[in-house]
Amino acid sequence: MSRQDPSAFRTRPEHRWPVLIALAVGAGLYAFLPTEAGGILRYVVVAAGVLCAIPMVVTNPSRLTRDSRLGRGFALAFTAVLLLANQVALVLLVHQLLQGQGDGAGTLLGAAQVWAINVIGYAVVYWEMDRGGPIARRRDAREELPPADFQFPQDSDRDAVSEVRRRSSDVEDWAPGYVDYLYFSASNAMAFSPTDVMPLSSRAKLFMMVQAVSGFILLALVIARSVNILN
Repeated sequence: MSRQDPSAFRTRPEHRWPVLIALAVGAGLYAFLPTEAGGILRYVVVAAGVLCAIPMVVTNPSRLTRDSRLGRGFALAFTAVLLLANQVALVLLVHQLLQGQGDGAGTLLGAAQVWAINVIGYAVVYWEMDRGGPIARRRDAREELPPADFQFPQDSDRDAVSEVRRRSSDVEDWAPGYVDYLYFSASNAMAFSPTDVMPLSSRAKLFMMVQAVSGFILLALVIARSVNILN
């Protein structure tokens, strides 16, 4: 039996479209950043998104069953471009906020866009990094998976009450999908710390730290700018 056959998977393969839609939203948000923040990089991000989406869809048009280095490589490449460009936009927005430059409402909207792009991009990083990636997580036997980077509540629900236990990793063979990492990424960006999902590896903690620090800086300056506008 081929390892690309859906019947060879331990649990149902994950759908391609949630992460693809999220990346498209991220590229769209970057394309509509204020001119001072986006600049020429907006064209680079949109072009990279279109070019990378093609092999991602061709290798796995519906569900993630084909373990393609090409498709995964393009997904990670576009995510890296999006996050790096977003950090440039973050620096430019921070400079505007500190100098009191630009339209107040436009700058605040741009800050919200940068924050949302960070949430989307880091969610893809966590999704690709944890337990060998989205395909291995649902295909390989648990004993064969790499050590987990994150522990979700479902991973430790075996001793919970029956209606909770039924959704656990042990009983239902649950595996996290992109939406789970998106929620976790948003929680980290808002709370600046783990909530219900705990980081287990050093690399996971480093990525979370970078995301939280950038979110904290952005939020602090947005609050300061808002107070200044109100006054």
